[in-house]
Amino acid sequence: MQEQTARLGLPYILPSQAQKHVSHNEGLDALDMMVQLVLEDVGDAPPPAPADGACYGVATAPTAGWGGMAGRVAQWRDGGWHFLQPKAGWLAWCVLQQRLHVHDGIGWQPFTQIGNLPALGINAAPDETNRLSLSAPASLFSHQGSDHRLKINKAGPGDTASLIFQSAWNGLAEMGLAGNDSFAIKVADGSGGWRTALGIEPSGHVATPHRPAARAWLSSPTMAPATGSLTGFTDTEFSTGGFMLGAPVPGDSGNRLVAPASALYLMCLSVVPTSQNPFQVQVAVNGTTPVLGTGLQSGAPIGRKICACGIVSIARDEWIALQHQGSATLEFGFNSTELSIVALT
Repeated sequence: MQEQTARLGLPYILPSQAQKHVSHNEGLDALDMMVQLVLEDVGDAPPPAPADGACYGVATAPTAGWGGMAGRVAQWRDGGWHFLQPKAGWLAWCVLQQRLHVHDGIGWQPFTQIGNLPALGINAAPDETNRLSLSAPASLFSHQGSDHRLKINKAGPGDTASLIFQSAWNGLAEMGLAGNDSFAIKVADGSGGWRTALGIEPSGHVATPHRPAARAWLSSPTMAPATGSLTGFTDTEFSTGGFMLGAPVPGDSGNRLVAPASALYLMCLSVVPTSQNPFQVQVAVNGTTPVLGTGLQSGAPIGRKICACGIVSIARDEWIALQHQGSATLEFGFNSTELSIVALT
């Protein structure tokens, strides 16, 4: 008959055994050490004043009263040390380190993982798509000695690796590699689609396809605008970022050019006179506020283009037209009297 249990090595009470209480108490002491195991610390040196019943994990190079007992559980009891050999897989809570430890069959190791998890929720429920789910006021990813990189990997060029920002579970902004290998920052356009605000090609070229910009002119015969009158625009070579022609300007000479966003704009005004009479052409915001102009010109050479450029602050939905002074005849149209404008911010 075996004298110990097969798994935990607890002593059996044998038939006709004298002083059976000794074996019984040895078994109770062993159970007291191993059940709901709590280690005060894991180390090589015995503590100077252990409490009665306190258990410790013996590390790999034990000294003094723990010599030769690497990997054991050491319990101070009845004025001396008693040892127990754990088996692989035993778990113990270490009070000093505030960390769970697992015995690997040789020694005590800090518990670091529980295998390959199919899903993990931290204060939130994961699902088949969101296999890692976290609900918290903030998340922290920090270095362990020097650098720290967050890596998002996709399978191929046509796939997506991105960060998406939502409100009420609706996507409002996205940044990353969305369907190609060009980095992009996109925003929701309010109709269920997306617009690329900034794109960076693998070559390093940076594009802002929705930056407000336009080149506009009035398709009209050569004319001499009256002093104080306004002329607008009827055509654009291009218009991006929401630039559009609005209502007619007062006097019905073309339409207003409406700013799609509040920004600093670079403007370039060109004017081509066809007579040498005095003139002055200004860019006027809302038809009343001059922001850029040619200055007073008198006797300018006929057909020579006069240009003025500058940076102007314009608010969203404000409109732009040309304001005239003098009596000169001007040539309007593409590459003649026209306005180019692009947002800088």
